[in-house]
Amino acid sequence: MLTTTLDMAARKEAVMNSVKTEIALLNAQELMNKSSEKCFLKCITKPSTSLSSSEQTCLANCQERYMEAFNIVSRTYISRISKERQAGL
Repeated sequence: MLTTTLDMAARKEAVMNSVKTEIALLNAQELMNKSSEKCFLKCITKPSTSLSSSEQTCLANCQERYMEAFNIVSRTYISRISKERQAGL
């Protein structure tokens, strides 16, 4: 009985970890899609068969700023959640 309970708990934890990984991947994909869309709209004013050097620079800078902002927000959110858990809220 105890072994079965432990097996069930291990399976449940494995499934939860798998779901968390899948959610993280979906969030990363969504971030990339949104940043690509927003940066394209900002940087590409006249679509053509190739990107100008100014468009390439704009896209690179835009993606970098988008990722920096995302990382700042993520770190702040994780810190806040951690503090709330420690405070028992």
